[in-house]
Amino acid sequence: MAKSPSLRVVRSRTTTKGVSTARSRPDPDRRFTVAGAPAALEAATPDPGLLQGEDGRLRCWWAGSDPLYARYHDEEWGRPVRNDHRLFEKICLEGFQSGLSWLTILRKREHFREAFDGFDPERVARYTARDVTRLLKNPGIVRHRGKIESTINNAKRALDLIEERGSLAKYFWGWEPPAKERPSLCSYDVLRATSTTPASVRLSKDLKARGWTFVGPTTVYAFMQAMGLVNDHVEGCPCRSEVAKMRRR
Repeated sequence: MAKSPSLRVVRSRTTTKGVSTARSRPDPDRRFTVAGAPAALEAATPDPGLLQGEDGRLRCWWAGSDPLYARYHDEEWGRPVRNDHRLFEKICLEGFQSGLSWLTILRKREHFREAFDGFDPERVARYTARDVTRLLKNPGIVRHRGKIESTINNAKRALDLIEERGSLAKYFWGWEPPAKERPSLCSYDVLRATSTTPASVRLSKDLKARGWTFVGPTTVYAFMQAMGLVNDHVEGCPCRSEVAKMRRR
């Protein structure tokens, strides 16, 4: 793995009557850029919710400096998904993430896909106790019995939903929140303070009523963010406008 680039704090400055003053912020609110980036690019970093990568591209702060995470941010997160297998995969992996970081799961994702037959709900729904034992011995995934059994259970519940609604996409996209429930400005402070939303609470409640497990409102909100049911790229991130265009199609 390539060595992660070092990060340098860039304090925002405001000018009052010709005098430049630095704003001091606690560590979580400081602005970071990659050491060695051109000074002009450093000065252009407009928001504490944005991180400037070694390639000069601005990203949401959470993407950090890991190349895998940056690629996930740029190419996947927040882009609308209407493929049933991908939707099922994501809600299962969000359950596995509980208590862990998403980067941990992302690094294991290909192992998960291989172990769970590409997250095909029809195949996973047929798993037996023998498959649970097999999965518990697989070092490439998170070996948590409760989460493994939850995935098998949720596959069965997913098939019920597909029979009822025609597809998982029709079901999940029916929970896209109305504009009035969305923040007027998608900023660092707003996102850091939001772990659930009214829509994620409603969806979580409905899933649980249908027998799904490991689908609390925080897990469901992360799923909605990643699958594009909401556009939570911070203002100023180039991906925000890209995702907005995709959501209008």
